[in-house]
Parts: sequence; structure tokens; C-alpha cells
Amino acid sequence: MARVESFYSEYRNYIASASDAAKSPDIAYFCAEYGVHNSLPNYSGGLGILAGDHLKSASDLNVPLMAIGLLYRYGYFRQQISHEGWQEESYNDIFESELALTPVNDAAGERLMVSVKIRGRDVFAQVWIARIGRISLYLLDTNLGRNSDVDRLITGHLYGGDTETRIVQEKVLGMGGVRLLRKLGVDPKVYHLNENHAAFSTLELSKEFLEANPDATFSDAVEVIREKCVFTTHTPVAAGNDVFATQALDECFDQEFKDSLKLTQNEFLALGRADLSDDSEGFGMSPLAIRMCRSSNGVSESTARFRANCGLKCSPTCQTPGAVPITSITNGVHVPTWVAPIFQNIYESRIGSDWNEMVRNPEAWTAAVQKLSDSEIWNAHRTLKSLLIAFMRERTKSVDTGSKDTIHEHEDTRKLFSPDVLTIGFARRVAAYKRWDLLFTDLERLLKMVDDADRPVQFVFAGKAHPQDNTAKTILQKLMSINHDSNWQRRAVFIEDYDQEIARYLVHGVDVWMNVPRRPMEASGTSGMKAAMNGALNFSVLDGWWIEGYNEVNGFAIGGLDADENDDITDAADAEALYQTLEKEIIPTYYGVGENGLPSDWIARMRNSIATLTPQFLAIEWYQIIWQIFTASPMTNL
Repeated sequence: MARVESFYSEYRNYIASASDAAKSPDIAYFCAEYGVHNSLPNYSGGLGILAGDHLKSASDLNVPLMAIGLLYRYGYFRQQISHEGWQEESYNDIFESELALTPVNDAAGERLMVSVKIRGRDVFAQVWIARIGRISLYLLDTNLGRNSDVDRLITGHLYGGDTETRIVQEKVLGMGGVRLLRKLGVDPKVYHLNENHAAFSTLELSKEFLEANPDATFSDAVEVIREKCVFTTHTPVAAGNDVFATQALDECFDQEFKDSLKLTQNEFLALGRADLSDDSEGFGMSPLAIRMCRSSNGVSESTARFRANCGLKCSPTCQTPGAVPITSITNGVHVPTWVAPIFQNIYESRIGSDWNEMVRNPEAWTAAVQKLSDSEIWNAHRTLKSLLIAFMRERTKSVDTGSKDTIHEHEDTRKLFSPDVLTIGFARRVAAYKRWDLLFTDLERLLKMVDDADRPVQFVFAGKAHPQDNTAKTILQKLMSINHDSNWQRRAVFIEDYDQEIARYLVHGVDVWMNVPRRPMEASGTSGMKAAMNGALNFSVLDGWWIEGYNEVNGFAIGGLDADENDDITDAADAEALYQTLEKEIIPTYYGVGENGLPSDWIARMRNSIATLTPQFLAIEWYQIIWQIFTASPMTNL
């Protein structure tokens, strides 16, 4: 109890120390999902987890920010793998009373409501608030009796509906979010759109401006609105960039709305087209966001280059040819969330209570990490690895085995894994460009490594395929079908229903974090950053964040920077590089134990990973950079 009281006292002091500036939000942050904690299942994957880290870091920095999102009644799907290895989905009712949420009321004590017009009728949304440290997260929820059954389900499923559902969700998020701000009496100086889902907010802002300035034109509105809006784009993959058909757009935005913007039908449609010369092109949310925001940034240097090369073919006013610049601000993560408690305790005792501040100074942090002994680093890692194995055995124990052992069904989980064996983690969304099957290009060669009596390898997998992506589900099924080798069944595990809790055990406990996306499709990636901060060595294709982080000592690269135009040639080359690096570098180094009984060369790489990558990829530093874009001035102590 004393420990709880001490923690609560620290928390109250933390909240009370918020500056006056932070209590009056200047920044409105919009995102479709937020992965703050497993107890608030309002996220699907990387975008949401990143948004959660952004809010925590903004809280630590006293940034005057408030966040807007949607509350999904059923959240994202729960994953089960059938005996045939096929992914099946189910949804759980999420009850607000069981979550750390508070309803928002108006001045009269009644539930605060916002409304948006959809398909000719008013749709109402109630509002919930979650306190993320010093930051307020407001979530819109259409599950109200006054709405039709169809409209109640607008905020039913995260990424689970068809395009018609997506467009109305994004209208509620973007336009409803701006209207919520007005109901709260907030007029932010900056609107930050974290991905394109909230781009309709720019249309609502334009409508507001034109209503207040009846003699102004839409171009006048754009000129003013753009100065307030910034856009972060995350993925160059087409599936991650919403494009809506004209019919769906017309059903959501009637002519009266277009008239309020003083736009014709063609002018309105042009806002969402990357190529104005193509009248058949659908309405894209990314082109809309890029046109309507004064600054657009990718989440790594490689993403920004790729998006710039295939970006808009017109200026923001939709009139003048010319490239639209996309800068880069590489993602970072929230250190207190992702660094394992055992390492935090070591840092506090050996480096000092201010270690979390020191990590922002690369030179000081590197010098401090050098003071840690090999045994301290290795013993902490071994403890985390044992915790991962215990967790994995417990999670797989409840899985019905059917008639045979497979990667996801095991008769006796006590036989699974050994803390003495090199453990490689591969956990991410299942999608074709992620190349889950690259590891199995030469199955005989892979199984030879797994079966090695003296230097075996074990793999732990986790990840979900989108419910509508049957190609990804087939890839996952192929992984489940590898069942003819007893050692593979003992040394490979797929953990169902990948979530924040599983991710934390994995990035804390694996020896190696593997990533093999098809270049240049990786937006950034943050899971590898988290693993690196806990001493795991990244083993990745040079794409996304790893191009910037890799220094030849803090991990391993798969192949070079360039890819062949022929995907088959690239895949074959990368598979060979993967196997060779495992056989000639990773396995020998891991098992190269010295006279002191420790793998000193491996630990030296672990130390380098912690020392170099932790200060380089901090969400706090990300906010320092983005703040300068917001305000054109450096961040001071708010």
C-alpha cells in the first residue's frame, strides 16, 4: 500500500506541475486510433501506438495540446487461428463504464453533443474524455438511441467496415472534431492531422471561415486555413491511403455543402485528386490533406522521399502546376513506456534518477551506458527473456490443439523454447509487402539452423491480417502449415491476437528483432526502436527508420539500399542475404562465449544498440522538431 500511495503522490505532483500554457491547448491533434494502454482497446497497430506515445510525450513536455478521436464500440477485431491455420475474427462489446473514460457534459449538466449531416440526416455524437497524464483525449461516439441503428454503428468498428463506413467515420472525426472544439470553447492555433483520416477537418475550417467572411472566396479560405494545419503521412502503401468514389462522396457531401464552400462539383472533387488531368481518379484523403496543410511530413527520410516522388502534380490552390514538398520527421517512441522496468531500475541505480533526461543527450547517455558491466546487461536481458518464455507458454496453453502440434497449437507448452537458445522475434501486421514468407524461401536451410544441436535458433511470431485481406490471410496460413519437423514445432510459436501487452513482452525479451519489408514500402517502423532500447539487435532490410539508425555495430542489415525492379529477383537476393547473415554473423556471434562465460561480442553490440539508438529515436525529440514547425520557434520549458 505504501508503494501505491508513493506512486499516486508522484502522479499528483506530475499533474500539478503542468504549466499554464499546457492547460490552454494551442494544438488540436487528430487521429483515428490511439494505443495508450491495453486497457483502452481503441487501436489496431502502429499508427495508434505511435499516437499514444505522442500524447505521453506531449504530457511530459507540457505541450499545450488536446487530442480528438473516435470511440469504437467493438474496437479492433480479436484474432483466432483455426485448426486449418486460417485467421478468424471476432469482436467484443466494449463498455464505457469499464474503461478509464468520463462523459463530457455541457454547461447545463447535460451530455455534450455534436452533430454532422450524413446522407441528408443529422447524426449525433456524444463525447468521452480520457486523461493521458496532462493531456485530454476526447473521443466521439455515435452509439446513441437518438441515432438510427445504422448511424449508431458509424463508430462501431475500427477499420472494419466498407468504404461507405470509412467515409462517414472520417467525416465524424474531421468535421465533428472541429465542431467539438467550438463546443468546448477552444480555437487552436494549430491543427495536426496524424494521417489522412481527419482531412475533412480542413473543409469544416474552410466553411467556418467563409461563413464569417461572406465576401471571401474558397482560395481566400485555403490561404488562411493552410497556415493553421500540418499533416503527417505514414505510409506509401496504397491500402493505407483512403480513396473514395464520387458516388460515396456525393452521398456524404451534398450540393448545399459544396455551395457553402463556393465550389462547383468538379472543383470539389479536384481537392482530392493527385492528378488534376485525370477526371476518373477517386477522391483521395492524402491529396486533400497535403493541399490544405502548410506543412506535410513523412515519418522517415525514406518515406518522405518516396511520397515526394509520387506526390501531387499541382500546388495547394489546385491551379498551378508544381511539386508539393514533403519533409521528414522520423518517428520516435516514449521511453518510460517501452524500456523494461528492470533496465529502468539499473539506470536509476547506476546512472541516476535523471537518466530519462540524460537519454536526450547522446554523448552523456553513451558515456553512462559504457559504465554498465557486461553481466548487468546480460543478466537483465536473460531475466526478460525468461519472462517472455513464461508469458508465451501461458498464452499458448489455452489454445485447443486439435489433432497435431503446429506453430500455433501445442500439446505441452512446457517444451516450448529455452532461454539458452537464440530467439528471433517477428511481429507486425500481416501484409504482402511485409514479406512474412521471405524467411521460408529455403525451408530446408532454415530448418537446418533450427535443428542445429549446438547452436539452434527459435522464432516467435505475432501479427494480424486485415479482415478483408485474404492475400495476407493466405500468407499467414502458409506459416501455420509448416508442421512436418518436430524441432520447428518446439522452437517456433505464433502468439494469437497481437496487442500492446504481447508487444511489450516481445520487445523486452527477444535477442533479435527481424523486419523484412519490400523497399521502399516501410513507412518508418517503431517496434525495432523499442527492441533496441532493451538490448535486442535489429536484423532488418534497410528501409524506414533502420536506414537512419544502422551503424554496422548496433544490429544487422539484410541486403543493400537498392531493390531490383523485378520483385522476384529482389526477394531471392534478400532471402540469400538473410540466410547468410544468420549463418555467418548472427548465430556465431551469439554463441561465441568467452572465458567469463558471457558472449562478450554480442553484449558489445547490445550496448551499442542501447547507447546509439535510444537517444536517436525519442518521441520527445520528435515533438521538439514538430513544435518548431507549428510555431516557427524552438520549444522552451513550457
